[in-house]
Amino acid sequence: MTSAWPNSRTSTLLNEFIGGIDGLLLEAQALRRAIHADPYIGGFEQPTADLLQAALERPTTPVASTGFWTRVGPDGPSVALRAELDALPIVEDTGVGWASTGGAMHACGHDVHMAAVWAVLRTAEGMNLPAGLVGIYQPREECNPSGAPDVLSSGLLQAQDVRSVIGAHVQPRVPSGLVSTGIGGVNAAADAFDIVIRGHGGHGAYPHVTIDPVPILASLASGLYELVGRLIDPTHEALISIGRIEAGATHNIIPDSAKLQGIIRTMHESDRRLLHAEIRRFAEHTAAARGATAEVTLLRGDPVLANDHDLVVGLDPLLQAAGLPVADQPFRSLGADDFSHFGQHVPIVMMFVGTGEEAGTRHDIGLHHARYLPGEDTIRTVAVALAAGYLAGAHLAGTL
Repeated sequence: MTSAWPNSRTSTLLNEFIGGIDGLLLEAQALRRAIHADPYIGGFEQPTADLLQAALERPTTPVASTGFWTRVGPDGPSVALRAELDALPIVEDTGVGWASTGGAMHACGHDVHMAAVWAVLRTAEGMNLPAGLVGIYQPREECNPSGAPDVLSSGLLQAQDVRSVIGAHVQPRVPSGLVSTGIGGVNAAADAFDIVIRGHGGHGAYPHVTIDPVPILASLASGLYELVGRLIDPTHEALISIGRIEAGATHNIIPDSAKLQGIIRTMHESDRRLLHAEIRRFAEHTAAARGATAEVTLLRGDPVLANDHDLVVGLDPLLQAAGLPVADQPFRSLGADDFSHFGQHVPIVMMFVGTGEEAGTRHDIGLHHARYLPGEDTIRTVAVALAAGYLAGAHLAGTL
């Protein structure tokens, strides 16, 4: 980016976006409440999509089953904004009058993201945009298989000449009032593994005539945690976490098999490949040393979410100009988001909009918690950040 960035036209457009978003804020808050009160988990989001399409009052096109997209502005190169449609299977415990009651909850802020994208799209309708603006309402972000690959396989990005995709996510680990960007990896590659140890069961009083899979699994569980510390460069972020162990049915029966499930998170592809290979080797050798066998299934998930250098360089000054301070230290975590798949095709940036230290929000009440509820002013922050991201994307595309 040149020293003249942002230029005068960009500043004018940014102020137009801010004014339009502010004018729509009460409607956006009402829309957020309606979405929040009636959430749907991944694969079942059609009622949410219907509500948003009615609120947009413009032509839309289905994508990825329960998702949809719409375009505002001129033909030619475009910039896309992504929002997630799905909720989580969590019983809400916020106590607000518009809380959900059906066993699902927008506990990850997707309701805020949806309302914010709506405000940007509605504002953009009355503007002379430098590039097309594509709003993507994507299903199944929280699911596996997730929705982003389906959006990509639809050919939407190519058909609409999308040059970059912009995302923003509320984040209670970032102080309220700050927006975090950061060049490079900000979320991890997310993989999972299933390991089944097969031995030979029998009576608990006669372990010498069995091959007990339980102590083998216990040894394996302990050893898996050591792999990261002894195989991965200490300056690289990586982890293995075990989420489930299952064995046996009652007190006095040694089972034939025992099962373990866990996750792998990495920020470097070489570390990802290494851990996949070593988990398999360690499990098979640990079992074989005790006369058992190990069946290892490795499940590749989302790739690393890496923010594009040029997008971030163009975006940060726009956020500052919009009155949204950029965090000095970018927020990076081993969480994952299927937004990363878009980055395999075009430049992307994911911003993290701080909700930490809000009234009623504690640091131990984070994403996916039954009491996590970003404040209504967060809608404005997310919307303005997305508008800034659109302008940075238009500049990167050479239209601004």
